[in-house]
Amino acid sequence: MLKITGQIAQICAAGMSVFSLAAHAVTVTIACGSSGNDVEFCQKHAEAWAKKTGNTVRSYSPPNNPTEALALYRQQFAAKASEVDVLLMDIVWPGVLRDHLLDLTKYAGDATKSHFPAIVANNTVGGKLLGVPWYTDAGLLYYRKDLLDKYGLKIPQTWDEFAAAAKKIQDGERTAGDKDFQGFVFQAKAYEGLSCNALEWVSSYGGGTIIDADGKVTINNPSAAKALTMAAGWIGTIAPKGVLNYSEEEARGVFQNGKSAFMRNWPYAYSLSQKSESPIKGKVGVAPLPKQAGAKQGAATLGGWNLAVSKYSKNPDAAADLVLYMTNAATQKDRAIRGSFNPTRPDTYRDKEVGAANPFMASLEDVFANSVARPTTVTGLKYPEVSQAFWDASHEVLSGKAKAEDALKKLEGRLNQIKRNKW
Repeated sequence: MLKITGQIAQICAAGMSVFSLAAHAVTVTIACGSSGNDVEFCQKHAEAWAKKTGNTVRSYSPPNNPTEALALYRQQFAAKASEVDVLLMDIVWPGVLRDHLLDLTKYAGDATKSHFPAIVANNTVGGKLLGVPWYTDAGLLYYRKDLLDKYGLKIPQTWDEFAAAAKKIQDGERTAGDKDFQGFVFQAKAYEGLSCNALEWVSSYGGGTIIDADGKVTINNPSAAKALTMAAGWIGTIAPKGVLNYSEEEARGVFQNGKSAFMRNWPYAYSLSQKSESPIKGKVGVAPLPKQAGAKQGAATLGGWNLAVSKYSKNPDAAADLVLYMTNAATQKDRAIRGSFNPTRPDTYRDKEVGAANPFMASLEDVFANSVARPTTVTGLKYPEVSQAFWDASHEVLSGKAKAEDALKKLEGRLNQIKRNKW
């Protein structure tokens, strides 16, 4: 528990009693995540808020696995109760928890205008703001700077340039004696990570977002088929067949051990690649994911976490105030500098102190500003089924079990079956 005793001297000078303060102070419980950095910086800023307001903050540790954490919250909410006032909410949860979260619109006011619009839109369900952006993620292309220099290559801008560069470096390194060297590693296991990767390919090809904002299933189209066919062509050529069982950490393990030229992953992988024991320290570059030839830009699936208030909180006003404090400009800047958390405020990326602490962040503003959200808001409680159907179809194409056109036609039918009359 984080206990804040209050400013006793100031209270006495104002003619107030400690008992009077205690009568007005409240206790707010916040879920601070589970990793070391998450807990450390969350508690630090929550304590600062408590000291400022005279309240008390309790820290709650949810399960490490987001799926398990969501199941726990849904169980608590089903009983119209919750052990937490302020919860850490995954970007894909708002539609699932929409009936159990406090509408923060009146509390946030114009503050939401300072955050990336895509994240605010993702957190808005039925006109209600169900979460305030805290930190964000988006898919990125990691590359070996030294190997691009060695082979006279530039950072690839299109998928064709990317595939050619990956093949050239892979062939060169294997010829030089590293028989296990790969051109590219990514998340192709049948799970949510593949939904993120596949959405990036499809969206970058102009194939839409699986289901549009009006709830129409749009995934069965030629552009989406071309995107999945392209990715399937990587397996066994520039990516190992084993990638079909890779999640984030398996991909990072190969790349960080110096066994791959390129990797698709989230921003967290950068700081780990720069640790003193990393074989590729100082050799890693980060860039936006490639685009289709002729397109203005590529696409990066939006990830990240937000802060929400339980509808069953006994102290909703104080909880909402804590959320706004935890997501304000000063707090996000401090988290970016000291914890390498990616801000949800565009201005923070242009801050010189943030840039000095995290050189790679300066290039990410456009990535986050143009990120693509999974169709969680429109599908609500049915999103988990939607995502599973999408990753299963994508995995069938990548593994060579189905042609993209056939898999997407089947997927369209499955999604309409899940939808039935409405989402």
